[in-house]
Amino acid sequence: MNFPTAQKLYAVIDGTWPASAKQALGPWMVRLDNSGSSRVSATTAEMPVTEADVPEAEQAMREAGQVPLFMIREGEDALDQVLAARGYVIKDPVNMYAAPVQDIATQRPPPVTAFEIWPPLAVQVEVWAEGGIGQGRLAVMDRAQQPKTTLLGRVNDRPAGTVYIGIAADCAMIHALEVADAHRRQGLAQHMTRAAAFWAQSHGADYLTLVTTQANDAANALYSSLGMTLVGHYHYRTLPE
Repeated sequence: MNFPTAQKLYAVIDGTWPASAKQALGPWMVRLDNSGSSRVSATTAEMPVTEADVPEAEQAMREAGQVPLFMIREGEDALDQVLAARGYVIKDPVNMYAAPVQDIATQRPPPVTAFEIWPPLAVQVEVWAEGGIGQGRLAVMDRAQQPKTTLLGRVNDRPAGTVYIGIAADCAMIHALEVADAHRRQGLAQHMTRAAAFWAQSHGADYLTLVTTQANDAANALYSSLGMTLVGHYHYRTLPE
């Protein structure tokens, strides 16, 4: 097994959290999606670009009704500088984590804490909606290829959290982990992460992976405490409002 690199995780994101449409345009891959999720509506450079290439991508995004948004991956400093010179600002710097599934699937959550469910139940949709994850992102989950699932998390015998997991290549990736405000700081996020690892292991994945914003201190602390390795970063650039 080869431990996932940043470049591999970029592909895993595409595989487990797919855009509704992708358009190859010159040096660009333009992702078109109305979900509101940056991961499925950001354009990426698939070969070296210059400032003269940027208007073509901007036009394609605007014609689709999207605000121009570019994903800047590791090693793309030149593109980052080009966009900064055009007035683009940084949005949502992200950390990417990975761990062998067996390192996380070490202790099953307490009984009746996490249940595998597909499609998600209405109560899960409510928890996601409370956290700002709406129908557009649910549509992303729905169009993703199998294997995939969601977990319903429970605290004190009450629905309290939810998460979506998909597999691409040998990596399972966690997306949209949400715990309702009233049930936070009771260990549910850790329980659901471990439950996700057990599910991933049973479906042939070698690694558990995820991404989270650098500003999410609680999430970064959790995944570091579980022994997950920080394998890379990315950020977006968009035009200021």
